[in-house]
Amino acid sequence: MAETLFIRLASKQEQAISWLVWSTSELEIIASGELANASALTELTEKANQRKVVVLVPANDVSLKQLQVPGKSQRARQMAAPYMLEDDLAQDVEQLFFAYATSQNDTQDANCLLAAVEREQLEQWLAWLAAADISAKKMLPDALALPYETESWTSVKLGQQYLFRQGFWQVMTVDQTLWPVVAELALASEREKLASKDQDNSADNHTIKINSYAELEAIDGFEIVQQPEELPLALLAQHAEQTSFNLLQGPYQVKTKRSPMVKSWLLAAGVAGLALLLNLGYKGAKLYQLNQEQAAIEQQIIDRYKQVFPQTKKVRLGTIRSQLKQKLAGVSSANNDAHFLTLLARLEPAFARVPQLKPESLKYDNKRQELRIQAIASNYQQFEQFKNQLERLQFKVSQGSQNNQGDQVTGSFSIKAG
Repeated sequence: MAETLFIRLASKQEQAISWLVWSTSELEIIASGELANASALTELTEKANQRKVVVLVPANDVSLKQLQVPGKSQRARQMAAPYMLEDDLAQDVEQLFFAYATSQNDTQDANCLLAAVEREQLEQWLAWLAAADISAKKMLPDALALPYETESWTSVKLGQQYLFRQGFWQVMTVDQTLWPVVAELALASEREKLASKDQDNSADNHTIKINSYAELEAIDGFEIVQQPEELPLALLAQHAEQTSFNLLQGPYQVKTKRSPMVKSWLLAAGVAGLALLLNLGYKGAKLYQLNQEQAAIEQQIIDRYKQVFPQTKKVRLGTIRSQLKQKLAGVSSANNDAHFLTLLARLEPAFARVPQLKPESLKYDNKRQELRIQAIASNYQQFEQFKNQLERLQFKVSQGSQNNQGDQVTGSFSIKAG
């Protein structure tokens, strides 16, 4: 069940405060009451924690103005509007807070709707709520929560005062004893406005229709249409949501508070996000390490290939397999390469122990199962060392002729498995 707590604050701390819990789904009063003063707001703290809170404030503490302000942008109008009212306001502009409403439609009469309230008064209301740990997202002049009707006024009695809504952005609060006087002044003002627009005498007979939800003294020129009497705060609760205006704007706008459950979920999500980030970081570092190791292994393969085939200038890892097949085809006269590969693998320790000796060519005779190596080294001793290493590996070695070519020596070996 969707419920809203309505609190109607007073102008002064010692004055009574009305409250009401309204069911927006069942359209009925759940509970209502009255507090002695602002200090008793703590009695509503528990109710406020479980429900949406709408605060109503006395309309006589808020001045509603409709202005025609030069300027194309809404921001420019709002900046200029307060200073256009300096002569009409009792307080200095700096002492007031201005909240703005969305106009139904900009006309030649008004393109800027604003509400002016003393900063001190507004901050006092907010302080009362804060002291009771009550958070309200919406604050509204009480008379603006009355039903809005285009062709008539609406009225209700709240305590010893009448609240009137005369139009979309027109309200009035009148003490009960002053109603006859105020009514005559309001009627005269209305007829004067009509007379300025109409040249005939029909304005003199103009009457004002009031849909009143409380007993209202009949006055000449007013048509009082009695509506069913309701608890005043219940009537305001039913129509408050129809008004989108909110006094809590700018620095007074209330930030949404997250529930404890949402905070718990956010904390859990934060921890999970951190864990995911650490996991991704670890895997990223591991992947980087593996990539580095792979690059090192690939470079070793290339270096070893160049060592075995030093005459090769350009080596690409992707083509080493095919290049090796070509080399094998060149040194093998038959399809049986198994013996050659085994023989070549057994030779690897000898090459490792005499790294200065480099093979220039390899030729394998499959019929004789003999490997012929043409090699190059720095001196004759390295050929002798290589031969000794082969014999230690149980190979039968025949050493060919050796030739001195400048600072290098070339020679050959015929190698068979022992």
